[in-house]
Amino acid sequence: MPAWQLLCQSVGGLEHSLMPRRCVFCGVVRTGADSLICPGCDADLPRARHQCRGCAQPLATALAEGVVCADCQAHPPPFAAVAAPFLYEFPIDAAIKRYKFQRRLYYAPAFSELLRPALAGLPEDIDALLPVPLHWLRHGTRGFNQALEICALLRKATALPLVHNVRRRRATPYQSGLSARERRRNLSSAFAVSGAITARHVLIVDDVITTGETCKQLASLLRAHGVEKISVLAIARA
Repeated sequence: MPAWQLLCQSVGGLEHSLMPRRCVFCGVVRTGADSLICPGCDADLPRARHQCRGCAQPLATALAEGVVCADCQAHPPPFAAVAAPFLYEFPIDAAIKRYKFQRRLYYAPAFSELLRPALAGLPEDIDALLPVPLHWLRHGTRGFNQALEICALLRKATALPLVHNVRRRRATPYQSGLSARERRRNLSSAFAVSGAITARHVLIVDDVITTGETCKQLASLLRAHGVEKISVLAIARA
């Protein structure tokens, strides 16, 4: 084995003994080849067993292929597909809050790992990723964009480019606690595009879908700039 490979192995072994990888939920030590989530915690995660493909709303039973929930039939969403593999329940909800509001960035690789299997169920013609933008003021206060951190890791896994020229031009109040109508009013004209978007099918990436209003506003903007299809991927559906 070349000397440089032996050196890398030695450094990697030293790093693991000093700062071992641990399950992000319970802290049990993981080896270099292991998942970031231990099997016990993975089995306890609140997976959404059945969902509407049009809005990711959790359902009691599976729908037939091509059938969407009653809400989506009454008000067709602007998405080709929506996936949110987990319910916004413990411990996913607590992890997302720690990630966003306590700057626990070590959750980002774990969330990316959890999202990768959901990509397989989305349309194959997706050709770009769009992390939901943060306003510069909130980005500066928080220190990072939680959707961008996850999206950057998904980019490595998919080789899909990121859409960089969509911005949040208004510092909207937090959506938590707002009704669907209030969320719609809060987000009206909140986003803007600088320049052209060449992608045909954009995948919007976010942490949580509540009413879906943020993604709907982005979808409307993307369509106005020539994007033909929009899909959505999030960690959890509230």
